[in-house]
Amino acid sequence: MDTESETPGMRGAVERLSAKPVVFLHTLPRWVLLVAVFALLVVGMWGNGWVGAAGLLVLLVFLTWFAYLNWPALDPSGRVLRVVAMGLLAAFAVAHVVGGF
Repeated sequence: MDTESETPGMRGAVERLSAKPVVFLHTLPRWVLLVAVFALLVVGMWGNGWVGAAGLLVLLVFLTWFAYLNWPALDPSGRVLRVVAMGLLAAFAVAHVVGGF
């Protein structure tokens, strides 16, 4: 393995740990991921209290993970879009917990 081409530091560690899960997700049919995201969003929007918050937080974790992996390749508008989406998911999750939903 060529260690010079690997990304050093935390980013490199996250990329190496993410390699197998990303390959696994890539082997799944596209509709499986779409259904999973939609199901988490439905649970998050219609669930009450911690159930709704949990659905949104799981979705937030995956979105944050993918955003972190893709961050260097994103243009500024793509970065802003992902940050806004993560902020909205976090705000909705907090609103579920505190009873704002």
